[in-house]
Amino acid sequence: MAEVNHPWFRNYPPGVPHDVDISAYGSLVDLFEESFSRHAARDAYLYLGKSMSYAELDRQSAEFSSYLQSLGLQRGARVAIMLPNMPQFPIAMVGALRAGMVVVNVNPLYTSRELEHQLRDSGAEALVILENVAHVYEKIMASTAVRHVVVTSIGEHIGVKGMLVDFVLRHVKKLVPAWRIPGSINFQAALRRGRQNPAGIVHPARDDIAFLQYTGGTTGVSKGAVLLHRNILSNVMQVDAWLEPALTRHPIDQLVFLCALPLYHIFALTACGLVGLRKGGLNILVPNPKDLGALIKLIRQNPGIHLFPGVNTLFNALIHRPDFAEIRMPNLMVTIGGGMAVQQTVADKWQAMTGVPIAEGYGLSETSPVACVNSPLIERYTGSAGLPVPGTEISIRGDDNVVMDPGEAGEICIRGPQVMAGYWQRPEDTANVMTPDGFFKSGDIGTMDEGGYVRIVDRKKDMIVVSGFKVFPFEIEDLLSRLPGVLESAVVGVPDPDTGESVKAYIVKNDPSLTAEQVMAYCKVQLTNYKRPKQVVFKTELPKSNVGKILRRELRDLH
Repeated sequence: MAEVNHPWFRNYPPGVPHDVDISAYGSLVDLFEESFSRHAARDAYLYLGKSMSYAELDRQSAEFSSYLQSLGLQRGARVAIMLPNMPQFPIAMVGALRAGMVVVNVNPLYTSRELEHQLRDSGAEALVILENVAHVYEKIMASTAVRHVVVTSIGEHIGVKGMLVDFVLRHVKKLVPAWRIPGSINFQAALRRGRQNPAGIVHPARDDIAFLQYTGGTTGVSKGAVLLHRNILSNVMQVDAWLEPALTRHPIDQLVFLCALPLYHIFALTACGLVGLRKGGLNILVPNPKDLGALIKLIRQNPGIHLFPGVNTLFNALIHRPDFAEIRMPNLMVTIGGGMAVQQTVADKWQAMTGVPIAEGYGLSETSPVACVNSPLIERYTGSAGLPVPGTEISIRGDDNVVMDPGEAGEICIRGPQVMAGYWQRPEDTANVMTPDGFFKSGDIGTMDEGGYVRIVDRKKDMIVVSGFKVFPFEIEDLLSRLPGVLESAVVGVPDPDTGESVKAYIVKNDPSLTAEQVMAYCKVQLTNYKRPKQVVFKTELPKSNVGKILRRELRDLH
């Protein structure tokens, strides 16, 4: 790639290559095998005070792989994983990939409606689910292709302590609603069955599908981004290359990642889970980052943390906690901000408290996810999303696909080995997001300066980002249209000090008795928490264009 078309090359830190080479790996499975061989004696995960070594991950993921194969599932079968951050997640994920199958990551907070769509769309035949949300699946299990269900608990994998944890969650805190899923087994039973029926490790090809990563996409319809083994391998190697200058400056025997973001989200999956495996790192798993007290206690107990990927809202919440002010992270090397825009005030306060700047990056599920990022060697927050990572081209384009001049705003378009193969079984949607010359149209607006630094100007005007998760108005408006008493509605994002943005619904009703409380109660059943309107406002009419299209922008301008 010639520098004349890639001005970011001249600003790369010394030692960072212009491209990456994944030829050493035929698939992610080869990367796993290498890591297990090199780092068998190291701890791979720390969870609720109990560690799991790479050797244990090797053995147990092989057992889970054998379990899946014993079910008669074929290579390429989809395996849905609906878990928070816990050891069962990487065991199931690595196990499914070692069986030549496809991982479908599912948010454990999904409602039955949302879960049903994802399971039906993906065609998942097996599901690994947390018992706390098993009742959600029970409601819709008859309408999916899932025939094999593994149910696990928060404490199942950590021995006697785990038994106590589960007892408290089930019987004291009452956090496990009753459920009944005929034929389901627990996680340990699945591993035992795998031990009893050993099967060989399957080695997929680079062009085989590794993940169906569901995203709102750029049109608001929930779609599965098809991420091939080569896509994920490329992004892991890109991030690895980007970290190398910092590791050269600060040699570290074993990298320690604080994994507070959920592994079912593409940011944590790559930045913590898979990069961690590649580097032989230790991932400290945080099952519930919303429990800030427990998170701060965990940080205090583990002063050796080197990398802390997070989102603006998490950093903001921490810096406003008095007990976090007492925390010291003497070994913190990189704080990575992604998932949503990092605010300057948050970044400045974070650096003042920790001594380490936030290196902001940018990416999407469709790009595995990292497309550009600031160097880990930055001395202060830059306000930009950094430079394209090795092997990646970013082009800022107008609606007519014309490349914009430096500094001019346009749609961020991305081309590189980490860009998805397309949307699962949606060729038209795939065609709509690709340019004729092979760039993925992100749907986000940004600029690039003459040095190749990318700055995010705004999102697609209607998209809402709540704590790093994308929310699309159409889904909520479509849902509201089914509620008796609603004539029409418009949903917009409004500034929120806790989550960056929150959802606000404007409704014209045709039943005067309809209340905001009824609307919120309806949404609570149908939508996961971050998608629910925090505010409901009734109006006599909504602003419309001359052809009758509701103008959301006029409602946003009220704030």
